[in-house]
Amino acid sequence: MNARKGFTLAGVMGWPVSHSRSPRLHGHWIAELGLQGTYVPLPVPPGRVGEAVRGLRALGFAGCNVTIPHKVAVMEHLDEIDPMARQIGAVNTIVVTEDGRLVGRNTDGEGWLRGLRDAQPGWRAEAGPAVVLGAGGAARAVTAALAAAGAPAIRIVNRTREKADALAASLGGVATGHGWAEREALLDGAALLVNTTSQGMKGQPPLDIALERLPRAAVVSDVVYTPLETPLLAAARARGNPTSDGLGMLLNQARPAFAAWFGVEPEVTAELRALMAEGL
Repeated sequence: MNARKGFTLAGVMGWPVSHSRSPRLHGHWIAELGLQGTYVPLPVPPGRVGEAVRGLRALGFAGCNVTIPHKVAVMEHLDEIDPMARQIGAVNTIVVTEDGRLVGRNTDGEGWLRGLRDAQPGWRAEAGPAVVLGAGGAARAVTAALAAAGAPAIRIVNRTREKADALAASLGGVATGHGWAEREALLDGAALLVNTTSQGMKGQPPLDIALERLPRAAVVSDVVYTPLETPLLAAARARGNPTSDGLGMLLNQARPAFAAWFGVEPEVTAELRALMAEGL
């Protein structure tokens, strides 16, 4: 794939957005690849999302990432939404095509899966059941990726059982919904445990789960990346479970978006991981 000609504009739309690490990430790739372009924060208050999305086309943007709280709100303002984004129910990437169409994608699930495989190359989706904690946006992305990758069973656990059941129903027969009280019993025989909740993030309480019933060969993944090693990952590593941190998801979800805008697929290197891990 050839890089775009001329100067390419891209960015990240959210409210607030000053905390986003995406400008550092994409800026690194632009410099590393010697491209002509820039990636900027786009602070957009709720209520002005439609104007901002339409403005991408008028301002000559190749597209943008979308972060909290706009991942759902942008959808009604797009010309096309790809099947994965439609299934997840949220858009994290907008691409402005050459003919000016606004296309919504969601690369979160793909990014999480690539990050997991980078960290644990021996992991296979078909190895056994996956337990997914949470039923929000990140869980929708992770479970969609697991289903597409061939996981034989997905056990979705959430404090509000109805949300777990609804997410499971959207995935078909491969998934089941469960209440929070079942979380530890469901670890029996699991090949993968994924935390998609905010528990364990800086400023949040640690995830309340004991790992005694989890097989030691099971991979433990956390989408949280502040801190880089959450209490869940520390506990898993201490008992010998292989782990995958949330930074891998952050880095890998950006790759297909960057390729769509700048026309070249970037790499996730050790140098980039170190750069992005600073301050986590």
